[in-house]
Amino acid sequence: MSRRRAFAEAAPANGGAAEVELKRDPGDWPNREYSRSVHAGGFDWHVQIAGRGPVLLLLHGAGAATHSWRDLLPLLARDFTVVAPDLPGHGFTDATGSSQATLAGMANALTKLLRVLDVRPDYAVGHSAGAAILVRMCLEGSITPRSVMAINGAFMPFGGPVSQLFSPLAKVLSLNPFVPRIFAWSASSPASVERLIRDTGSHIDRRGLDLYGRLFADPRHVAGALRMMANWDLSKMSDDLRRLKIPLTLVVGLNDRAVPPGQAGEIARIAPGARLIRLKGLGHLAHEEAPETVAELIRAMASGSAP
Repeated sequence: MSRRRAFAEAAPANGGAAEVELKRDPGDWPNREYSRSVHAGGFDWHVQIAGRGPVLLLLHGAGAATHSWRDLLPLLARDFTVVAPDLPGHGFTDATGSSQATLAGMANALTKLLRVLDVRPDYAVGHSAGAAILVRMCLEGSITPRSVMAINGAFMPFGGPVSQLFSPLAKVLSLNPFVPRIFAWSASSPASVERLIRDTGSHIDRRGLDLYGRLFADPRHVAGALRMMANWDLSKMSDDLRRLKIPLTLVVGLNDRAVPPGQAGEIARIAPGARLIRLKGLGHLAHEEAPETVAELIRAMASGSAP
């Protein structure tokens, strides 16, 4: 299938809805009219494709889904062909085994998805862990975008005792089939969701909180996020970033409590030619708090102009 044909089928002219047959129908999920199910790499993906123009790949972070781009995607679709998948085990994409929940495994799975879609991204934007996946794909040559943007990119391991505890604990929890159900039961209340989001340093609207609540109430989604966390290894990412040849823009919310904002300065010194943009008053979910601001930054990146 040609790239033009794939996009024509996914994002029909005149704003019509694409044909969607999802195993777990998202119903009123944001931007559902752009949703489609794609079989690639042995399992079914939920992908949203919208707009016309240069191809822009969006990757969400661990524990999130395409809803994370709910307000940003329509803004970007005015200028780009936006491709936004749910990562394996997240949202409405099928779960994967532990081997595919690693950084390399995620990159490989996404490479297969893009191959089926016949998509070659001109630009790529990743949030948190999604940014690390994009860098891995760039280093492997599976994508060769003109530039990459990391929004509060998670490129470095947690420091101190947390780094010794976090991954082993997540691995143990992910192996217990009851844990995702217990978490889903306890974390899906409005108060719990609001507290979890607040702990990222962000303040999002009620609809955003409700969507996260729906995800946190899904044991399958929780299991996918835990599996990803349990198998995530960023110990070599600093060395890998030194080899990155594609321009990297680092967008940092200075209120981020999930990824220390100071890490971005370290990454900017490591990655050749990296640019650092600091956003006051925004947290880890900066793209959800200020979609118009982030959309302008992405357009500036694509045009090669300074923000």
